[in-house]
Amino acid sequence: MLAKVKSAAVVGLEGAVVEVEVDLSPGLPSFTIVGLPDKAVQEARERVRSAIRNSYYKFPNRRITVNLAPADLKKEGPAYDLPMAIGILISSGQLNADLSNSIFLGELSLDGKLRHTHGVLPMVALARDKGLSTIFVPLDDAKEASLIDNIHIFPTESLAQLVVHLQGEVGIPEYHSELNWEQEFRPSYAFDLIYIKGQEHAKRALEIAAAGRHNILMCGPPGSGKTMLARALPSILPQLTMEEAIEVTKIYSVSGLLPQDTPIVVERPFRSPHYTISHAGLVGGGQWPRPGEISLGHHGVLFLDEFPEFGHVTLESLRQPIEDRTITVSRAHGSVTFPASFMLVAAMNPCPCGYYGDPFKECKCSSGEISRYHKRISGPLLDRIDIFVDVPHIDYEKLTEDKPGESSDKVRARVKAAHEIQLARFRGTKLRCNADMTPKEVKEFCTVEPAAQSLLRAAMKQLHLTGRAFHRILKLSRTIADLEHSDIIKTHHMAEALQYRHKEII
Repeated sequence: MLAKVKSAAVVGLEGAVVEVEVDLSPGLPSFTIVGLPDKAVQEARERVRSAIRNSYYKFPNRRITVNLAPADLKKEGPAYDLPMAIGILISSGQLNADLSNSIFLGELSLDGKLRHTHGVLPMVALARDKGLSTIFVPLDDAKEASLIDNIHIFPTESLAQLVVHLQGEVGIPEYHSELNWEQEFRPSYAFDLIYIKGQEHAKRALEIAAAGRHNILMCGPPGSGKTMLARALPSILPQLTMEEAIEVTKIYSVSGLLPQDTPIVVERPFRSPHYTISHAGLVGGGQWPRPGEISLGHHGVLFLDEFPEFGHVTLESLRQPIEDRTITVSRAHGSVTFPASFMLVAAMNPCPCGYYGDPFKECKCSSGEISRYHKRISGPLLDRIDIFVDVPHIDYEKLTEDKPGESSDKVRARVKAAHEIQLARFRGTKLRCNADMTPKEVKEFCTVEPAAQSLLRAAMKQLHLTGRAFHRILKLSRTIADLEHSDIIKTHHMAEALQYRHKEII
């Protein structure tokens, strides 16, 4: 007898329906799985056999063939355990149920209980989009699945419980989430600007970067506070919207980084990979492509400390996602595109020893060493960074003063107001912030007063700026004007934007 049960696979961040076909036929007892399964899927044979027996059902002593269709789509992970077990029970006549509008997900333990499965959120979204009305998921994944509306979710503890439910004997209560995610899970910030002494110029640069989602590079000696400033940046960014939170949660669910006790990501991601990270670790990849650090920083911050120490190929791979807000991972069997709308925050020392230009410690580096150190970062990559800010040594008086600085809450309020101006400006388009503007939007929205126009013209000639730098200065000026609620870009907005341009050290 042939049985068909629907399940799902994750391709990139999107789901794909997988039909699990189970056929029992006469012959020597065997259990064969076809349809491009990986090792974890192949090992399901032992899990399914033990789970059925330990759930007090009979495992058929016949030739069992399981086909995972479509056969040209690679299948990975243990999420197919449950649909295989249900298919075997239907094929052997131990279960009779209409499953045409249902989808099954879950890894089986040897005693028949269901375990947490990665990637539930995109698979539930797929089920709803395909018109499937019912989905059965492990109990631990019910909260995550409930983020998707208009679908019936049944949290399942074990195979035996599910079979009894499908037979109509004892039903599984449908899961209804009554939690208000925005109220229940509020972001908590480990770093606050109020605890960072001094560095007012750098704090101002961070505020501008946060308001327009601009990339920023901080340069200063060791111990000046670059890392602390970067870690405080998420505390001044507006909170994630529900739409953004679900996008980020999908990425973390597929990557297996979503905590079971927190079904949705409510804090803007802050990713800080070490400079020894591989190219695949940063952009994503592997035989089965998975999101890298670039995508894990989606709608958040990607902090690269010791910026020049990263590999050349690794750094150059940032150029395309900075422009396109997506990253495409290509392999022999296909390409996968991941979202990558992140803020790049980089930090570096002024020289290899870290003390070039420091008033208290003498630099030991030669001019050639300093030049080679800075040349590790290519011009095209520097051209994609909007704000360059020096973070100097902090005086003792600044560190010990009692006067508190401005809190992140106050700065976040200004940033949020500027961001709302941008959302209103770009309503009806795919743009969400000034940093996303193309030359078309720059021409339309960056109205510049004549004096500011003259200042920009002089800067272009003296600094030999590129066309990309020209547009980035205008976008940065637009953000500074938004923080002041100004409709046009004035001279002092342009002057402040120009002071954040890259300056050659040697």
